[in-house]
Amino acid sequence: MGEADAGDADWPVDLSGVTESVVTTLGPNDRWNVAALGVFAPEDGGPATATTWGRTRTWRNFTERGAGYVQFTRDPVDFVDAACSVREADEPVLDSADAWARVDVAAIDEGDRGGTQWVEWELRPVESAVERRVVPTTNRGYYAVIEATVAVSRLDVPEYDTDELLARIDYFESVVDRCGGDREQVAFERLREYADLSLDQ
Repeated sequence: MGEADAGDADWPVDLSGVTESVVTTLGPNDRWNVAALGVFAPEDGGPATATTWGRTRTWRNFTERGAGYVQFTRDPVDFVDAACSVREADEPVLDSADAWARVDVAAIDEGDRGGTQWVEWELRPVESAVERRVVPTTNRGYYAVIEATVAVSRLDVPEYDTDELLARIDYFESVVDRCGGDREQVAFERLREYADLSLDQ
């Protein structure tokens, strides 16, 4: 891994708006659950925050452990696996992570929306590292994959229209077909599989 800061640490990347990340949290089986997590940039000098929806593994592990690893990856396959499947790892930091932060978390608000419990968490980095410094590029296929994972995650939520979500997924797939590279193509194939499983349940 790259060099890390002991004790209180800064985020290893500049946060703006909502930054999509992958979070790993230690489960009761001592394996690291891998999931997607949107990190809201700090406001007025406060901490960054994130919201979990439902009684997910991330919610459970945040509640029981009070910590996790937030990591930033450009690999669309890792992101789709994190967002749309149950994935566990032996180590907390993915090989594809360009940067990561070990965070302490604490619940600061909670409520219910459409019958689904939500909890807002503050995230405070205590250790961080940059594994790779990269020159940013714009690949529409990659961002189409990310947007499609949002649509897939809402397929089973009653307040969202399923036909509309499926139409959005089809559109994002057409973007990936035109603009995506090999990893985006593989990621969308997996996304389709996960979406079909969701619809069959």
